[in-house]
Amino acid sequence: MPEQRLSLVSSLLTPRAADARLGPFSLSSIWAVARRWRPEMSHEGLLLGLGLYFTLACNAPFWRALLASRGSEGGALAYLLALGVALTALNFLLFAPLLGRWMTKPLLGGLILVAAVASYYAGHFGVYFDPSMLRNVLRTDVAEARELLTPGFVLHVAALALPPLFVLQRSRLRRRPLRRALAIRSVSVMFALLVAAAALGSVFKDFSGQMRNHKELRYLITPAAPLWSMARVLSREAQAATLPRQPIGTDARLGASWATAKKPALFVIVVGETARAANWGLNRVGGQSPTHDTTPELARRAVINFPEVSSCGTNTEVSVPCMFSLQGRRDYDEDAIRGSESLLDTLQHAGLRVVWNDNQSGCKGVCTGIERMRPDPANLPELCDGERCLDEALVESSRSLLRDANGNLVLVLHQLGNHGPAYFRRYPAGFRHFTPTCDDEDLSKCSREQIANSYDNALLYTDHVLARSIDLLKELASRYDTALLYVSD
Repeated sequence: MPEQRLSLVSSLLTPRAADARLGPFSLSSIWAVARRWRPEMSHEGLLLGLGLYFTLACNAPFWRALLASRGSEGGALAYLLALGVALTALNFLLFAPLLGRWMTKPLLGGLILVAAVASYYAGHFGVYFDPSMLRNVLRTDVAEARELLTPGFVLHVAALALPPLFVLQRSRLRRRPLRRALAIRSVSVMFALLVAAAALGSVFKDFSGQMRNHKELRYLITPAAPLWSMARVLSREAQAATLPRQPIGTDARLGASWATAKKPALFVIVVGETARAANWGLNRVGGQSPTHDTTPELARRAVINFPEVSSCGTNTEVSVPCMFSLQGRRDYDEDAIRGSESLLDTLQHAGLRVVWNDNQSGCKGVCTGIERMRPDPANLPELCDGERCLDEALVESSRSLLRDANGNLVLVLHQLGNHGPAYFRRYPAGFRHFTPTCDDEDLSKCSREQIANSYDNALLYTDHVLARSIDLLKELASRYDTALLYVSD
């Protein structure tokens, strides 16, 4: 009897048995149909279908933000329909001139992947694909990229990209004589232009007002926004590479008091990462009310806290260059900031030794021409895991520099800090104080409370790193006049 049961089970598990149970919808028959399916399509028809797919499947974050910013006004369905038609036509207009016999499939395949990836980050993290964000993408290191490649990301991209990629791969592109192809392409472009104009014209008053009040919405449109921003960044980078940086403070000199100082100066600047004022424990004194006490060690030291501080932007690529610039936040000018030397250059012109110690993905151009170093994971195995190091490694790796240095020194420590989304990786197990925590790179798997607790634990660890830095400066007080400034981007 057991042998008969085993035989029955094994027969049921064979492909032929499974196919029999599924009838006409067997796996083998579906695969056979898929292999034989080779539809013939024109370049224009394929692009039109793909443009519609982008509009409906890949722009959900844009449509949600559009509706949220519109409020409770009536006529939402007609408004969305008109904009959907316009967006599909504009996708066609944007890419139709680039299609050709050998370019169509590679180009459209690339667009599908860009749209799927952009849709994930816009939907899960609220990312707006403006030039500063694309510049951040270009500066991303391997360790940071690896943390972003979660199972949720892979599933999302696969679900959005594989169906249109399959259609693209199986389709046969119709060939036409050159003159006829050019004529059809021209007529198609003109028709798409008329459709886009008519659709936008029907809602122009509402749409123009909404875009004027919510300019950021344009950076949610995929794949157009990331491609436009990438092109702008590459253009600016190429232009900047041909121009010399504008010198600042070349005549800076140390004053007379420096010559009579008994000890050289040691000034440590700690550049933090994504430390929100609302979560900074010391701001309780400044009238704010953080949920957790995230700065207990600093509170026990005689530090001066500045509660009213704002960064220049929401990403490192904007905030760090601005932080060290002549213009600052009030007179922010991206081209002027990137085209000029920084505060560190001015300090160097004045005769101070300046060293940048980095535990992040770079200094974003601020330390060009400045002495640089970074923690070596091989020398600090207890603080490093592969390419990533905890921020205490900044303090430990600076000890030999401070021990052997002579003269005035400005040391910049660039923290990994609260770099998301993997907040739980920014602190050791001993600092898992606020629970429950989010121990996953995919924040969609965690509750708001778990994410906030992990974020605050990372701040608690920053508090510890700063306290250790202060203690190190106290140890060196017999050799240096010391000071420390912490400011987060």
